[in-house]
Amino acid sequence: MCGIAGFIDFKRQTGLDSMQETVRRMSDALIHRGPDDGGVWCDAATGVALGHRRLAIIDLSPAGHQPMLSAGGRYVLVFNGEVYNHREIRRELDRLASPPVPWRGHSDTEVMLAAFEAWGVEGSVKRFTGMFAFALLDRKERRLHLVRDRLGEKPLYYGWSGKTFLFGSELKALRAYSGFNNEINRDAIALYLRHNCIPAPHSIYRGVFKLLPGTVLTIDCTGEPGPGAIPRPYWQARAVAEAGVAAPFPGSEKDAVAQLDGVLREAVNLQMTADVPLGAFLSGGIDSSTIVALMQAQSPRPVKTFTIGFQEQRYNEAEHARAVARQLGTEHTELYVTPADALAVIPRLPSLYDEPFSDSSQIPTFLVARMTRTHVTVSLSGDGGDELFAGYTRHYLGRDIWRKAELLPGGVRRLLGGSLLAVSPDRWNSVYRFLAPSLPSRFQVPVPGHSIHKLAEIISARSPEEMYYRLVSHWMEPAAVVRGAEEPLTVVTDAAQWPSLDDFAQKMMYLDTMTYLPDDILVKVDRAAMGVSLETRIPFLDHRVVEFAWRLPLSMKIRDGQGKWILRQVLDRYLPRELYDRPKGGFGVPIDAWLRGPLREWAEALLDERRLRSEGFLNPEPIRRKWEQHLSGDRNWHYHLWDVLMFQAWLDAQ
Repeated sequence: MCGIAGFIDFKRQTGLDSMQETVRRMSDALIHRGPDDGGVWCDAATGVALGHRRLAIIDLSPAGHQPMLSAGGRYVLVFNGEVYNHREIRRELDRLASPPVPWRGHSDTEVMLAAFEAWGVEGSVKRFTGMFAFALLDRKERRLHLVRDRLGEKPLYYGWSGKTFLFGSELKALRAYSGFNNEINRDAIALYLRHNCIPAPHSIYRGVFKLLPGTVLTIDCTGEPGPGAIPRPYWQARAVAEAGVAAPFPGSEKDAVAQLDGVLREAVNLQMTADVPLGAFLSGGIDSSTIVALMQAQSPRPVKTFTIGFQEQRYNEAEHARAVARQLGTEHTELYVTPADALAVIPRLPSLYDEPFSDSSQIPTFLVARMTRTHVTVSLSGDGGDELFAGYTRHYLGRDIWRKAELLPGGVRRLLGGSLLAVSPDRWNSVYRFLAPSLPSRFQVPVPGHSIHKLAEIISARSPEEMYYRLVSHWMEPAAVVRGAEEPLTVVTDAAQWPSLDDFAQKMMYLDTMTYLPDDILVKVDRAAMGVSLETRIPFLDHRVVEFAWRLPLSMKIRDGQGKWILRQVLDRYLPRELYDRPKGGFGVPIDAWLRGPLREWAEALLDERRLRSEGFLNPEPIRRKWEQHLSGDRNWHYHLWDVLMFQAWLDAQ
């Protein structure tokens, strides 16, 4: 896991020393991603400069140093990530290569370069199993290729500054370029207020983009400068989803459980390869418990597992994780953090995430990553299981809610929604606590008041697509909050980008895989972990697991009002069900209470009406209205307010 940065100066008037100084400054802005080593490579004739910061995981020797040239000298590579099947590819190259490849070490970077020499860029990338974002210079054709992994685990930004093309793992690398244009993209702010993150390909800066997952962007170093190049896909989740549903798994349920177990086991086994200490995050839920169980089943020694706990019971999963760890026999470490520990993270968030980002679970994610890094350098994670196996409530209850809601006239639904909103979340929580002991497990939720208010907002939707759109929205009319903004189309709002899937639960899973997963979940984990130089790996996102999951009939995912049916069957092979079969929890912190308590003064300063007006980005009226309602306890607007506060904090840090 590393950080990459670079540029192409199409004016070609910069001397070699100046190029080296500039690209080193850009890559050094990413030193947290790669504290072990750094290097630059520049060619004044083509104007290309490549920089790298290394977190050494595979081949800790100087043979793994980057930028790295291929044996034949044609390619130069800077690479962030891991190609897990590099040993298999090396063996294939050894069988085919004539003359033999003159290997210098055992890094995956060297294998990638040999693959490019043998099969070209796309022929090689399609063979790679891994997570990666890399820049590859083809010195023969004088082209620079930017490539991002299939599901978007590793980040890659790019854009133009005059006649210079820039790229980097994080925006701070681009900002380190002296000519960087930092004009804020108001349209992106509108997207951010809706989704609590900025969906790819957009970024907070005008003219700067995120490379979409599964694509290659090729820049002709000899051509005309300007944003003419268009990323092209080498793998498409839409095609995978449509093909999987069209040709479902033909075997029995027993066969499907066995095959899923085998596919996951292989993915976990590949991702356990490292030349440094390795462990796993463990919350005690289905996803992380599955990954840890498969790790321990293939490890000759206890796997190192990590979790954090909170004194607030509704946010605390440490007890469940401890029970799972004890059953599996892992070497378990837990840390109970105080509100002061969590609050101390908040000032770091703007620089950690580089652009506005307001999933509040960013705080505990950073805390568990920081604690884990004191013990290991690599940690496996259970992310991705929800998107693949229908783990979110909307996947397995959304269809039923829509079928019942559409039976009612629109006016009745609006009246019902208003009635539900008239009762405060705290009052709903009190009612729920009284009724909870008699409710079935599928209706057990950690924050019922918020869930009921969310239900009130969606039952007046005119279609299942609109219902989903409301479910994934924070601010319902963000363009009315952001001055001069027009909200761009995204995968969620552009029907032309939707797959041909008849069941809306499958469509929601696909949309979550394309948006919420790469733009929120994977950003949250990558920045929190790399902020403390910890590599994270996600076995559920091995593309072979993803492709197999889409072949499984929906009946093997959703059953008896619950999601993840087949994943439960796999985990039953390793753990007693009573250890993990409980209501889905949240990995969060009590932002709602903090905003009324220890964060109130900080928030009030950022939400000051005069300040909002003078900055000129946000209309203060709707924000102040929600702030006052939140303080009074009439409504819980902490998600909406956290969106604004994280934007304001980011703006303040610029």
